[in-house]
Amino acid sequence: MKALCVSDRIDPLVYSDSVKRRFADIDVVLSAGDLPLEYLEFIVSSLNKPLFFVFGNHNLNQFSYYKSRGSEFADRRGMTEERRDIPGLGTVYAGGRVVREGGLLIAGLGGSMRYNGGGNQYSNFEMNMRILGLLPGLLFNRIRYGRALDVLLTHAPPYGIHDGKDLCHRGFRAFLWFMRVFKPKYLIHGHIHLYDFADNRKTVYHSTVVVNAYSHFVVDIEVK
Repeated sequence: MKALCVSDRIDPLVYSDSVKRRFADIDVVLSAGDLPLEYLEFIVSSLNKPLFFVFGNHNLNQFSYYKSRGSEFADRRGMTEERRDIPGLGTVYAGGRVVREGGLLIAGLGGSMRYNGGGNQYSNFEMNMRILGLLPGLLFNRIRYGRALDVLLTHAPPYGIHDGKDLCHRGFRAFLWFMRVFKPKYLIHGHIHLYDFADNRKTVYHSTVVVNAYSHFVVDIEVK
């Protein structure tokens, strides 16, 4: 299954009239945060493929709607007439949820390290508590499908992998524990800007490939 991963930057190669031709073989889109929902809506309407997203620490104008009511504002199955003015129609909010798409098992944990008290920022302890909220879905997957997860979709990177030294861009230690225990095939994150596209985007940690989705990147995920 080919996944178009996007984050942090509106990419002119994606936001173009040729997007459908350029990404004709894409099966699913994964957004790792800090992108306007109008951009995500453009992608999903252009490619007509399922799109799952988490919020980052910027572009949070609509975050309160999703935070307070889960995914119903984004998921077309839960969209009601009075909510159609909220951007992101046709997308699915994966934050704090375990979801399945065409055999692909996805969980989302958006946000960054707490650095200035802004929205969608967490301490490492708070991120651990958010992971606990995913446990029922992860355990169900392990029993039902023989594995807990294929993709952990985050905004921040794991601690010590692709992260920065300043508090804002520091990764979560909680994600290291998560990868060791639940063994997702991929952890796909954003938040860390790449100024040289030759920079390393992929790092293997135990059995998980950690991918920086900045701007856009395509990964091929084997689905059982």
